[in-house]
Amino acid sequence: MTADSFSSKDMSESVIPEGSSTPDQQVKTDAPFPIVGIAASAGGLEAFTELIRYLPTDTGMAFVLIQHLSPDYKSLLSEILGRVTSMPVRQVHDLMMVEPNEVYVIPPNTEMTLTEGLLHLTPRHKTNGRYLPADAFFESLAVDRGNKSIAIVLSGTDGDGSQGLKSIKVAGGVTFAQSEATAQFDSMPNTAVATGNVDFVLPPQAIAAELTTLSRSPFLVNSQLPQLVNESLEPGTALTTIFALLRKTSGIDFTYYKPTTIIRRMQRRMLLYKLERLEDYAHYLQENPAEVQALYEEMLIHVTSFFRDPETFERLKTQVFPTISQTKSLNAPIRVWVAGCSTGEEVYSIAICLLEFFGDQATVPPIQIFATDISESVIKKARAGFYLDAQLDGVSPDRLSRFFVPVVTGGYHVSREVREMCVFARHNLGGDPPFSNLDLISCRNVLIYLSDMLQDRIMPSFHYSLNETGFLMLGTSESVKKSSNLFTSVDEPFKLYAKKLTSTRPLLSLTASSYPTFSINRQQRVSEDIGDDFDLARKVDQLISNRYAPVSVVINDQMHILQMRGDTDPYLKMTPGTTDLNVLMMTREGLLIGLRTAVYQAQTQNAPVRQEEIALETGERSTLLNLEVIPFQSATSDSIYFLVIFEAVSPAVIQPKPVADRSEPADLEPEIENLRQALAAAVQRELLAQAHLKAVIQEQNDLNQNLRVANEEVLSSNEEFQSANEELQTAKEEIQATNEELFTTNDELRSRNLQQNRDNSDVNDFVASINIPIVMLTNDLRIRRFTPTAQRLFNFIPADVGRPFSDLQANFDVSQLDPIILEVLETRNLKEQEVQTRTGYWYSLRIRPYHTSENQIDGVILVFLDIDALKRQAVTLETARNYAETIIETVQIPLVVLDADLRVDTANRSFYETFQVNEAETTQSSLFELGNGQWNIPQLRPVLEEILIHDRPVQNLEVAHYFEQFGQKTMLLNACKLQREDNAAMILLSIEDITERKQFETESSLLDRERQLQTPLSEDT
Repeated sequence: MTADSFSSKDMSESVIPEGSSTPDQQVKTDAPFPIVGIAASAGGLEAFTELIRYLPTDTGMAFVLIQHLSPDYKSLLSEILGRVTSMPVRQVHDLMMVEPNEVYVIPPNTEMTLTEGLLHLTPRHKTNGRYLPADAFFESLAVDRGNKSIAIVLSGTDGDGSQGLKSIKVAGGVTFAQSEATAQFDSMPNTAVATGNVDFVLPPQAIAAELTTLSRSPFLVNSQLPQLVNESLEPGTALTTIFALLRKTSGIDFTYYKPTTIIRRMQRRMLLYKLERLEDYAHYLQENPAEVQALYEEMLIHVTSFFRDPETFERLKTQVFPTISQTKSLNAPIRVWVAGCSTGEEVYSIAICLLEFFGDQATVPPIQIFATDISESVIKKARAGFYLDAQLDGVSPDRLSRFFVPVVTGGYHVSREVREMCVFARHNLGGDPPFSNLDLISCRNVLIYLSDMLQDRIMPSFHYSLNETGFLMLGTSESVKKSSNLFTSVDEPFKLYAKKLTSTRPLLSLTASSYPTFSINRQQRVSEDIGDDFDLARKVDQLISNRYAPVSVVINDQMHILQMRGDTDPYLKMTPGTTDLNVLMMTREGLLIGLRTAVYQAQTQNAPVRQEEIALETGERSTLLNLEVIPFQSATSDSIYFLVIFEAVSPAVIQPKPVADRSEPADLEPEIENLRQALAAAVQRELLAQAHLKAVIQEQNDLNQNLRVANEEVLSSNEEFQSANEELQTAKEEIQATNEELFTTNDELRSRNLQQNRDNSDVNDFVASINIPIVMLTNDLRIRRFTPTAQRLFNFIPADVGRPFSDLQANFDVSQLDPIILEVLETRNLKEQEVQTRTGYWYSLRIRPYHTSENQIDGVILVFLDIDALKRQAVTLETARNYAETIIETVQIPLVVLDADLRVDTANRSFYETFQVNEAETTQSSLFELGNGQWNIPQLRPVLEEILIHDRPVQNLEVAHYFEQFGQKTMLLNACKLQREDNAAMILLSIEDITERKQFETESSLLDRERQLQTPLSEDT
């Protein structure tokens, strides 16, 4: 499952693998030395030898060879490799400690893993019907060595090792595969390369050179992760430049991402390019935009599996699903959101659990599962729903047969029943509107990679999305933390939480920030524009520190106090019965006019204003006060603020005036009188001024009171408007959520339509290319589709689609097919028979049921195979056979056909009559057993066997034999080898009875001899 990566400006989706077998908090960075795992199968010995031969003996690495060895023979691999290297080569025994600069070979018929530097041996076992020792070792190597793990896949004929490479890459290690041109069998390295997790594809000799270079890297000798983590995020630093490049390319800000995770991915890339300083890597990224994309993809490594933590899914079926189903009406859908779905394994796992839960119920409610991730590539993989055999380890055989469909070329597709429940879309967890009215949210192993601030920002959106009885499922290392007021624990060990009902609705932030684009070239360093939010406290501290921190307050343009510094009690007092912090309402007597005047002047003049020696009455004591008002503004807004500084004035020492000489009182009397009159006038004027001022103040207070009442009315109205605005905001958020669902659904439908169009095009081209008449019928025997050849055979037109098949005028009697088709629909068995058109053309008709992808019968398929030529050839052969048999029957010479076992296959009538045997006793009987063995002629058997073996015909062979029924017979035999239609060897034997002829020749010979004997006697006589 993919986690979410955020910053204070952007909350883009995650890039962290879900529940990785080597999660970042457990990945080792302090392993003592690197270990290289080397896997191979067929043809691997040659690659092993070449790789080891070119390795120096002081790399500081250990080399472990994983070979698919025969379990029936002793392995000589260690002896063979020991001849090409001076490093020690050992065959592993259980609990052997791995040491650097040594080579270790796996024994036959074992599976090997690495734990704390020790090699553990166990009997090998099959995973989904295959032995995968390389995958098992690579996964243990990644856990044990972390970023000091190296994996190499050499020649072989299967895909072993391809899944283990991902674990090596997640841990920060380096991966190799042998190049196709040098591999004796390229299936194993090519499968590894196809996963996208191979860093180098090289011949064995080049792999050895690359390993030698890596062995000198400081990242493998001494981990530099702490130094890189401490890299500053100030503008202009290398890390800031890299973050800016990533943000420009992907739109994701990694500033608040887990530092160790980010640095580990950068460290791995730096290791590949032999760079030691982060500044060098930043410069390399600026010059190579493709590497920026590669680094971004490196961050997006996804590790997930089906039914990860099986007990968690069992808790869903026993605790969560029953509660959800009880609160649902019959037609209300069950809605689930999987945030950070990666390649979709968890999504389909939840869908399968839901189907299993409702499997024993008569009706299954509609189920909607929304699966989202920031990575478009993994969304495409999840949407395709195709998984290799190695990716289905967590799926039981029963689930595999029920919810997956095998593919001929290998792997499985998720069944349509499960697939149609799930909707996949790219989604920004922090910025895009959340889904609403959800019954379950699964966000496993996402939050552990986010800061507390970002988690606190996500949790309210989850709370908003869930129904009142909704559930939240987190990863085993996660919790709701500060959001315990929003969720209550249902099952803490398995991280199941229920939504709490709150009196106030949590605030949501649904708008993602956009980033400015940067123009980056070799000469221009990227500068990070870190927003300097206005810090009121810091600004005030700067101003006050310039004046030695006197007593002061900060007010806004509405005269409300924002901050107080020092003891303000001598100047301000809280009005009883109110919490209003209006500075004019709190000002003590004598200070109001001066304060109001100074603030007004500072606001209108936008300059500091100072008033000195303001008399302030505090009880019976009078003090003097200096007042200064300094205006200032926020850097991010137009709001104006005022810093009011109170400075107490020390009382001045009054110097007494010198006493005048009283020697002339008469001269001072008029002056004293004048002074008395002036003083009285001044006192009178002061009293009038004070009375006027009190009237003005009273009037002002009355006006303020009226304004306060009006303000309270406005506040009351504002509260009503705010309440209405919140309702509108809620409605807006619901509309946004609905729009997001519609967008997601439209995106899903668009993807399905494109796939369906491609499938339709493939089907149409496939049907058009078939040169066989094929007709597809529905269950009610209406035409659904036909091939162009069938169109010509039946004279179809496009408008015939949907018409009953029996209504068409075909070249043969279609009505005879209806019972057969109905029988196929009922029995679901294939039927085949020969049919002939009215013109005498022959076809072999095969009728089989039409199966949908859900294995439902939805009609039949009629396939017409052209057998006319075969039928005509068969008729010709039959005619020839009959002709030959007629000729044989009319021949007066006994003829018999023997098979390879010298048994009688057929014989003609002359044979039966001559030797007085019947057909029933003769056919399929041995020639030498006929007539009580009277044909058991010793000299005949070797002759016939010679014909079968060497194909030597027999001509005019005279055989004399005594027959019990006929006496002595002389026969003239002729025989030759025949070939039957099925290529079986036969013998045609003709038997001519020449007994009389031989007797006649004998008698004639005797007479001639007698004549010859008598002739000389006569002459002598």
